[in-house]
Amino acid sequence: MSKIIISSDSTCDLSAELKERYDVRIIPLGVTLGDKVYRDGIDINPDDIYAHHAKTGELPKTTAANVGECIDYFTDLTKDGDAVIHFTISSTMSSTYSNACLAAAEFENVYVIDSKNLSTGGGLLVVSAAEMAKSGMEAGDIVAELEKLIPYVDASFVIDSLEYLHKGGRCSALAMMGANLLKLKPCIEVKDGSMGVGKKYRGVYGRVLSEYVDERLQNIDDIDNRRVFVTHAGCDSEIVNAVVEQVKSKGIFKEVFLTRAGCTISSHCGANTLGVLFIRKSPIK
Repeated sequence: MSKIIISSDSTCDLSAELKERYDVRIIPLGVTLGDKVYRDGIDINPDDIYAHHAKTGELPKTTAANVGECIDYFTDLTKDGDAVIHFTISSTMSSTYSNACLAAAEFENVYVIDSKNLSTGGGLLVVSAAEMAKSGMEAGDIVAELEKLIPYVDASFVIDSLEYLHKGGRCSALAMMGANLLKLKPCIEVKDGSMGVGKKYRGVYGRVLSEYVDERLQNIDDIDNRRVFVTHAGCDSEIVNAVVEQVKSKGIFKEVFLTRAGCTISSHCGANTLGVLFIRKSPIK
């Protein structure tokens, strides 16, 4: 008997436990570090990136799975006649979506969704799709519902240092110097598939995160209370645990998931990046 398989590229940043719980299949992005190419989450992790950067000053380059790799991947997933709903990182951030679409055109039962997000912003959509599939919904109906849900995802991160963004060409030297002098911690928000700077916090990172959480979770009536992700890139465990407890103390969410950001967001934002990601009841503006 055929079923619906939920799939994503590795940027969804779901933990191993959640991938198993929701039976999510993953195709890894490539990560080039030095002169070697690795597979995100398989033979490289964010700590390897931080260590390489500390030693050499170099940032890695992430690459999408090419069309041929996607075809092989979808062939394996559909060999029993199963339908596949596959999520990718925002099409404005990577060629992953276009490559997956070209590959999916070779199949009758593979659907590709541009999450217009990254990290567990996409992970929230993946989990929602898995729950819909489990409830017995048809693949086409799930895709239609998920396309409607995308604008409701509230995804943001607070960055401790602009060094990685600067080296990656996403922040000027002047802006980085000014932020360092003023101890600014910018909030990066994802809207309509692109990253932009929201509020610029000031002060010690731990206190900034506490303020960020309070502000992000203010409008309780507009928040879908099913789940929230606290996703971090290499933050101190005391800071992470404090944020998790603060989110839990709000009493808003039925489930609070703690996840570690993978190589993609770690490559762009660096260590000491943390976000609280959830779904709202009204579209993000």
